[in-house]
Amino acid sequence: MTDEPALAASPRRLRHPEQVARDHGRFRAALLAEGLGTGDPVADDAFADLAAGGAAARRALAAGLREGLSSLQEPPPAGIAALLRESEEAVAGTDRELLERGDVASIAVDPFWSRIAFALGSLVHTYSAPAIARVLTGTGKLTESAGRRLGETGLWRADAILPGGLLPGADGYVDSVQVRLLHARVRAAALRSGWDTAEWGVPINSVDVARTWLDFTVVPFRALEKVGIVLTDEEERDLYRYWHCVAALIGVDPRFYTEVVDHASAEGLLELVETTNGPPDEGARALVHALLDALATGPMGAVLPLRGDAVERLLHALTRLIQGDEAADGLGLGAEDITPFVPLLAMGNSQARRWERATEESWEQALHEHTEFRRTEFAHLPGTEYRSAVEAEG
Repeated sequence: MTDEPALAASPRRLRHPEQVARDHGRFRAALLAEGLGTGDPVADDAFADLAAGGAAARRALAAGLREGLSSLQEPPPAGIAALLRESEEAVAGTDRELLERGDVASIAVDPFWSRIAFALGSLVHTYSAPAIARVLTGTGKLTESAGRRLGETGLWRADAILPGGLLPGADGYVDSVQVRLLHARVRAAALRSGWDTAEWGVPINSVDVARTWLDFTVVPFRALEKVGIVLTDEEERDLYRYWHCVAALIGVDPRFYTEVVDHASAEGLLELVETTNGPPDEGARALVHALLDALATGPMGAVLPLRGDAVERLLHALTRLIQGDEAADGLGLGAEDITPFVPLLAMGNSQARRWERATEESWEQALHEHTEFRRTEFAHLPGTEYRSAVEAEG
């Protein structure tokens, strides 16, 4: 009996749902404010070690990424050691069977539509954020070499989603950590050049990286749903389980993604993150138009049975479908309307998916063909900016 009054008086009791929502909202708002002013301390320290340590530090990092921290005969600088340790822990904490299968949800998408969702969904959305566009145009390379940057990002994504790609030492694992270091390199250069953190936040801050992660999860798959390519509930859950590991490898703050387990929770985070961005500016428009030009004149344009400006018009129409009219207008895209034809596209894609899933053998064959395509899609690239980041002096 004496316990009952004490229990009733205890402050630990169920809260009203509205109070829970308010508290959660305050937490997320505080996280946004903190994230805008935070880079990636682990990667920043590791990059500082690379800049100060010269060739020896770069060799240690390269060996540690391929063979593991424990394989190094001499302890590397503390920042590099911390980066290697955190990366290995990210993989160790992920279901190995899941990693060995790869990102099946992404692999199973028809290569053409995968490229459409990646370029017109993921990259266009990334480039649309003024702060991110300001960083990227500041490098002076993206608008001039959009095709190469498209290929480099595509190579990272392909390596990351392939079976076993995120296991320690594999290409996707190494590439992901190198992308994280490239962000640190660009961040350091921007800050040295007088970047206005009061106006724009820290360059490539925690919020920007979380947004980029969403650009490779919910953004492309919501785009694919519009043309009839829909995940099962199990595929959707596995997609986010897999990309939790990618998030850790590229340095996303766990507080952003831990509770993101499906498209619905991802969209909630995306809606929150988007509150930190204004409409597309001139930099964003320049990046997006350079990307579309590279697509129209590159391999994608070559495989389309279209001539003249029809390729450009189709890309503008698909981008408008994926990003919506408001974003498309802000990016200065053409007013082409593909909406009347979307049901036909969706019917064709859903039928193709149905036949691929008809038997276990047909499904395995489709996965095999798509996997082999992704192994070679960007294999022609001689090198990448993120791989060269580990060789930079600062």
